[in-house]
Amino acid sequence: MNKLALSLLLMTATLPAMDVVAMPGQSPLIQFRFVFRAGSVNDPKDRPGLASLTASMLSSGGTKTMTYQQVLDTLYPMAARVATNVDKEMIVFSGTTHVDNLEVYYSVIRDMLLNPGWREDDLKRVRDDQKNAVRLALRENNDEELGKEVLYSLLYAGHPYEQLSLGTLSSLDAITMAEMKAFYAAHLTHANLTIGIAGKYPAGFVERVRKDFAALPKGKPSTVKLPPPPPLKDTRVTIVQKKTRAVAISFGYPIDVTRNDPDFPALLVANTWFGAHRSSGGNLYQRMREIRGLNYGDYSYIEYFPNGMFQFEPSPNLYRRGQIFQVWIRPVEPPTAHFALRLGLFELDRLVDKGLSETDFETTRDFLALNVNLLMKTKSAELGYAIDSKAYGIPEYTSYIQSALKKLTYDDVKKAIRKHLRKDRMQIVIISDNAEDLKERLLSDAPSPMKYNSPKPDDIVEEDKIVSTKKLGFKPEQVTIVAVEQVFR
Repeated sequence: MNKLALSLLLMTATLPAMDVVAMPGQSPLIQFRFVFRAGSVNDPKDRPGLASLTASMLSSGGTKTMTYQQVLDTLYPMAARVATNVDKEMIVFSGTTHVDNLEVYYSVIRDMLLNPGWREDDLKRVRDDQKNAVRLALRENNDEELGKEVLYSLLYAGHPYEQLSLGTLSSLDAITMAEMKAFYAAHLTHANLTIGIAGKYPAGFVERVRKDFAALPKGKPSTVKLPPPPPLKDTRVTIVQKKTRAVAISFGYPIDVTRNDPDFPALLVANTWFGAHRSSGGNLYQRMREIRGLNYGDYSYIEYFPNGMFQFEPSPNLYRRGQIFQVWIRPVEPPTAHFALRLGLFELDRLVDKGLSETDFETTRDFLALNVNLLMKTKSAELGYAIDSKAYGIPEYTSYIQSALKKLTYDDVKKAIRKHLRKDRMQIVIISDNAEDLKERLLSDAPSPMKYNSPKPDDIVEEDKIVSTKKLGFKPEQVTIVAVEQVFR
């Protein structure tokens, strides 16, 4: 063996271990996912948004050898890009390219992650973009998403999950280039990285990527010890005062069920029946929209599901060690907001008290066994779910859920509902104009009768009488008004 061969052998043998998910196939579209097990939980307390801004500097900035404009000019003819997403515990860089463009595309994404340019002009542009994402895209233009993020922030007050992953406006102004470089060096390491590659890539390509990313420091796992979320002693209402035509309502509480919990499949069945995202068959949707025409959509969740306005299936790589049960009511006309809140809570009461029927259980279980396949309708999603399954320590997601559903019983679902769901001690967030008027109505507990443009069945009329007088029992200290300008500032 000559010296060069021996050197290469020794180098390969001493490479730090790297987690790689490879999915060879016949598709000419090559999928990449570089997933780092770090995120906003690693932001210093006075620097929320540091992880997100650092990731944006890599994916939306230049490299050491290319300006950002040169990166754009290179990717544009390929109709390709590098996307990034930063959540509490994962930082994701992803992209797709045709195999004919693999060499050029890979050289760009590789240098973005291994040799970032760290230019001040990129920082100014990326910082402005991220501030606009908070101020304009979230606070001003997306009431429903704003309500959900405020809900999370309040439920996790004082917890590593409290801060908005995008950061606050004041923090984004304060973050320095040196802080981003330090975050990059500490957290974008081998110890935190899983590489996902799918498609008809050439022989030896995966090992080549593995060797290239040996340039990253080995590092240490960035996992942060998570305390339990703060306990809720009663129900709290936060009304975000904002000039808006409609009312967005979110409410919920933390649950200790994630995908690796034995109760997850049972709770998934219960939630799917109650309010599956964008499903017209969900109980909430049927009772609130179909029968009463209150609004556009009514859904519930047992996992974090951002950007629900824009997609039907959840995105992968939003791994969290803690989740919340959440109900999302959107959007409601101001005169019916009080009734809509009462009705949403009324339906939750009924779920907790009575669960679902055995027939509904069987129908929902059968639906889920087939529908779970739709989550893998793209290779990119399949790759993402495979990485998530490694993080949760479970088998491949589709087979895991389908196998669990086969063994699941009606009693399992009833027990999971009783164990993990409740009808009190929650946080309610309402985005609304005329916040003072709404607060007064909530505190007065006055009836909120519904008026319809057309007659409703007698059973609905009678149920409305019960719902419209449902006592919420809020005390003044339980209802708070916050100006939208103060949120995530």
